[in-house]
Amino acid sequence: MLFWIFLVGGLAARYAAGRRTLGGGLLLCVPLIDVVLLGATVLSIRDGAGPTVWHGLSAAYLGITVVYGHRTVRWADAKFARRFGGSTAPPRPRLHGRAAVVDAWKSWFRFPLAYAISVGMIFGLVALVGTLDKGAPLLVWLNPLTKVLVYSLIWPIATTIWPGKAPEPEPATENG
Repeated sequence: MLFWIFLVGGLAARYAAGRRTLGGGLLLCVPLIDVVLLGATVLSIRDGAGPTVWHGLSAAYLGITVVYGHRTVRWADAKFARRFGGSTAPPRPRLHGRAAVVDAWKSWFRFPLAYAISVGMIFGLVALVGTLDKGAPLLVWLNPLTKVLVYSLIWPIATTIWPGKAPEPEPATENG
């Protein structure tokens, strides 16, 4: 939640309020939120709190934000720049054929990285707890993370099978 509060707050300050320095400072806090969350999770468990599903969620969340956070900030910044900063939208590439297949697989390979980070953090917390039995509430997150990993394969596989065709060229008009 804090990720989105600092992201929207930073972008609103930067573009809507015209306070670029304040906006930049708030946006710099976005990755620090991940560090604070990790520290709070580790300290909570190390100080004797029983591991909960929420500790597991923080590990899953951290893996995803490490991989997708910067990309999300860039996307949101571009949206705010167009809406409040007068920037124009770049033309959207129309991917087809090999380019579409490469793009789909490049996009998919980001998630196994996020998955590996999340799972590594979950098992790190389990090691901190001491046993798999005690760490069971943390391991609950392996199921949804694995399902997303498997289900997300549908898009690149479908794109590989049906990569799309090049768009029809615009008919030439005569200026007579």
